[in-house]
Amino acid sequence: MNTTTALTNHQVRLARRPVGASTRDDWSFTSEPAQQPAEGAILVKTLALSLDPAMRGWMNEGKSYIPPVAIGEVMRAGGVGQVVESKNAQYKAGDLVYGSLGVQEYLTLPEDQFRRNGLFKIDQRIGSVTQWLNVLGMPGMTAYFGLLDVGQPKPGDTVVVSGAAGAVGQTVGQLAKIKGCRVVGIAGGQAKCDWVVNELGFDACIDYKAGNVRAGLKEHCPKGVDVYFDNVGGDILDDVLTRIGRGARIVICGAISQYNNTTAVQGPKNYMSLLVNRARMEGMVVFDYADRYPVAIAELAGYLKDGRMKSREDVVQGLENFPEALGKLFSGGNFGKLVLQVADA
Repeated sequence: MNTTTALTNHQVRLARRPVGASTRDDWSFTSEPAQQPAEGAILVKTLALSLDPAMRGWMNEGKSYIPPVAIGEVMRAGGVGQVVESKNAQYKAGDLVYGSLGVQEYLTLPEDQFRRNGLFKIDQRIGSVTQWLNVLGMPGMTAYFGLLDVGQPKPGDTVVVSGAAGAVGQTVGQLAKIKGCRVVGIAGGQAKCDWVVNELGFDACIDYKAGNVRAGLKEHCPKGVDVYFDNVGGDILDDVLTRIGRGARIVICGAISQYNNTTAVQGPKNYMSLLVNRARMEGMVVFDYADRYPVAIAELAGYLKDGRMKSREDVVQGLENFPEALGKLFSGGNFGKLVLQVADA
């Protein structure tokens, strides 16, 4: 008997569309035999999954940059896995791969879906499994292209990043420092602010939970803000708009403060500052840069190797804990890149 038929694939499927914050009742836990790969296909065992704020948007019905997850479908998630069985010349058993694996233990992937799932081999000599889901994964790619292509920082610019201790924010700030900028973070809690300043080398960090963000920006950005990398939206975006300088670039990466709203999304009230300061606000979606990922990975891996960049991950164990782990993103309960550990290699 083939060993594949003895493997059970435990899965997490979207049972209903959440209203507000998602709960365990929005998910169904199912199992089925792992599918044996046909000619040209591979069977991948999931090791770890990336939990990202964008996942909340993927649960909603409606047109977006990517189709919503269907009711009853395995939840979409990027991850790192290990090839268990291969009938494809490009991969062999034991290879580690990165791609869209879904919230499940096993994935059988035909060759014609390799590209669509963003599948590629990863090298642990360059980074650990969790680093491949952080600085070397989608958050790192988002930070790299959002900052450099959209934000276009110049040496001496003041760069402000919200969600500074999160997956994208930590890389944005460190990369901006490497490029010669003054960097001010915005994060929730003194511990996170201390970490981004003392460990990551930010010039300052504003604790939005402690009080007045606008006063903090006035103190730490006396010459104004040249680049704002926005991960949260809402009131903090409005506060930053009051401090932007002439020709500022605002990168709209996410709006985590708005994702669980049960009312209309709150737009910027101070947008006329864009006109007064001849500034630009532009959205970015990381998938648009997929053909350039190797360039970003090579540069960021170099910074990890020489110590100019650090990578912090917050790891939750067990597929069964997915609903609660995802909730940590929106409560601010995670400290660093949130990763769900599914299995060991």
